[in-house]
Amino acid sequence: MAEALDRGIGVRRLAGRIGAVLDGVDLAVPLTGSTITSIRAALLRHKVVFFRGQRLGHAEHIAFGRCLGELTRRPGRKHGVHPDGYPEILTVDPHVEDTRHGRRFEERFRPKALAPYSGWHVDLAAAANPPAISVLRAEVVPPYGGDTQWTNLVAAYQGLAEPLRALADGLRAEHTLHAATRLLLSDKEDVEILRRLTEDTLLAVHPVVRVHPETGERALFTPPASVTHLLGLLPWESHHLLELFHGHIGRPEYTVRWQWAPGDVAVWDNRAVAHLQPADLDDSEHRRTLYRVTVLGDRPVGPDGFTSEALRGEPLAAYDAR
Repeated sequence: MAEALDRGIGVRRLAGRIGAVLDGVDLAVPLTGSTITSIRAALLRHKVVFFRGQRLGHAEHIAFGRCLGELTRRPGRKHGVHPDGYPEILTVDPHVEDTRHGRRFEERFRPKALAPYSGWHVDLAAAANPPAISVLRAEVVPPYGGDTQWTNLVAAYQGLAEPLRALADGLRAEHTLHAATRLLLSDKEDVEILRRLTEDTLLAVHPVVRVHPETGERALFTPPASVTHLLGLLPWESHHLLELFHGHIGRPEYTVRWQWAPGDVAVWDNRAVAHLQPADLDDSEHRRTLYRVTVLGDRPVGPDGFTSEALRGEPLAAYDAR
C-alpha cells in the first residue's frame, strides 16, 4: 500500500516494522528543501529507505549525502578503500585490496565469528559519535545473492519485556572493532591484525539503550559486531545478557531484506538500525561493488542521561566541503 508525501514523492512500505521505497525522486539533480525534508521524514519513520535506478556518480553521491548533513572523516591512519579523488567515499567490494586486512578480509573473518548473528553491526559504532546516516549505492551487483538486511533497533527495544527494558536502560557497553570474532595468537595473520588494532583503534563506551535525538525513540544499541562486554557485570553475566540482546536484535519480524540492482541507493538511520552484510558472496566470483558515505552524528545519550565516551581514538570529524 502506498502513502503519499508532498512534492509527488511516493512511499511504498516493504515490511511491517522497517523499510520503504521512495518513488519520484531523482537524486542526481539538486534537491529542493521540501524534497529533502520529505526524505528525512520518511527516513525517521521507516528507518531505511530505498531509491531504485538512480544515476549517481561519485560527485553526485557526495552531493546527496551533504544534503543530509556533514560527511564523516575518521582521524588517524587510512582505513578502508576509497575511489581516487573521493576520500569521503568508502568502496564496499570484497575483491579490492583493503589496506587494513588484505583481499577478501570479510571472507577470512567470517569463520572466526563467535555466533551466527555476529555480523549485525552499526556503522562505526566503535567511535564515540557513530554516523547519524549512511548512504549506500550499488554500481555492480551479482546475478544472484549479495542481499543486505537491516533490523529496527527501536522495535527490538520495544519487543523486550518491561523488566528487561528497565534493566537495559541503565547499562553501558564497550564497543570496538572486530569484537565478534576470535583472533588467535597462534595465527600469524591474526597477530598482525591485533597489532594494528592495538596501535590504531577505536574504543568507546555507549549506553545499551540509545535515545534518538530527533524522535525520542529508544533503541537497543547493542550491535553484536562491536560490543565486547557490559560494564559493571561479571564476565559470565555480561555474556549471557548480551546473548539475549543479540539474538533479539535479529528477529525476522524486525527486519527487511534488499535485493540490489545497479543504481539502487539505500539510506538508513544509523542511530536506529543495524545491518547485515551478505555471507553468500564467499562462494561466488561474481563482482559486487557498492559505495558508501556517512553523515556525521552526535554522541549517543541513554535514558539516564549518560553520554557516550571515547576510551581510545578520536571522535569522527567532518570533511571540509570546500
